[in-house]
Formats: sequence, structure tokens, C-alpha cells
Amino acid sequence: MNSTILLVLAALIAVMNAVSFGLMAYDKRLAKQGKWRVPERTLFFAAACFGGLGGVLAMQLLRHKTQHWYFRVFFPLFLALQIAAMIVGVKLLG
Repeated sequence: MNSTILLVLAALIAVMNAVSFGLMAYDKRLAKQGKWRVPERTLFFAAACFGGLGGVLAMQLLRHKTQHWYFRVFFPLFLALQIAAMIVGVKLLG
């Protein structure tokens, strides 16, 4: 049972990171086209909901939102907190 829970949680985390990365990529494309953008609160929400890795990777690989201090500070912070939460969760479940 514990391995099933861990597998489901890992899948959810992978999906959230893909969503976070995808939103950042989409926002970057909209920015290049001069169109309406994805709201920053949406990008933050996706990163905060276990999408920290996707957000950080998008910032680095796509060079997007790197000029904003709050993205440079909070996305890595979300990632660090999410890693800590996963470690605690694995220890409690396994």
C-alpha cells in the first residue's frame, strides 16, 4: 500500500512539474509574440503546488522571468521546501 501511495504522489509531482514548465514556456512564447501573458500568480501557484522543479528548470533553460527577484528567490525556495516535504513524507510512509 505504501508503495502505491508513493507511486501516485510521484506521478502527481511529475505532472505538476510538467504543468509548471509548460506554463512558463507558454508565457515565454506569448511574451515574444507581444500577446496577453499568463498571470504571474498562476505561474507562482503552479510552482507552489509541487511544480518548483519545473519552474526552476524553465527559468534556467528558457531564460524566462530571471530578471524578477521574486521569481529568482521564491521558485528555488518552493523547490527546496518541496524536496524537504518529500523527504519527510517518504520517511513517514516508508
